Amino acid sequence: MADEVTQELSVRPDAVAGGSTHVSDEVVEKVAVAAARSAPGVAELGGDVARFFNTVLDRVGLDQVGDARRGCSAHVTNGSAVINLVLVIEAGRAVPEVTDAVRAKVTEAVEAYGLGVSEINIRVDDVALPDPAGPVT
Repeated sequence: MADEVTQELSVRPDAVAGGSTHVSDEVVEKVAVAAARSAPGVAELGGDVARFFNTVLDRVGLDQVGDARRGCSAHVTNGSAVINLVLVIEAGRAVPEVTDAVRAKVTEAVEAYGLGVSEINIRVDDVALPDPAGPVT
C-alpha cells in the first residue's frame, strides 16, 4: 500500500459536456401553480370539475393527488413557456389586480428556472364567497 501512487486529474472549470436540456411541461405547471397560489386574492386553482374531483379525493384521504398541477397547463417550446391558468378569486377582489399579481409571480418563478414566458392566459372560473357561518371557534 505504501508504494501506491495517486494521480491527480486536472479539471478545467470551463470544460462542460455537450448535450441538450429539456424542461418538461409538467415542471413548468408545478412551478406556475405554486407561484399563482401565492398571489394575493387567489382562493384556489382549477375549474368546477377539477375542484369537484379534488373534494372527493380529499374526503377519501387522497388530498394531495392532482394538487400540484391542478388548474394549469403549460407548453414549453425553444426555452419559452405558454401557461394557461384557471383561477378562483376571493370575493371583493378586483380581477385585473389579481391577474396582474398572478402574472408577475408566475413569470418571476418560471424565469428563475432559466426559461422564458411568452404568454400567461388566465381564466377566472369562480369567486370564493366568505362562509356566512364564519369560522367555528
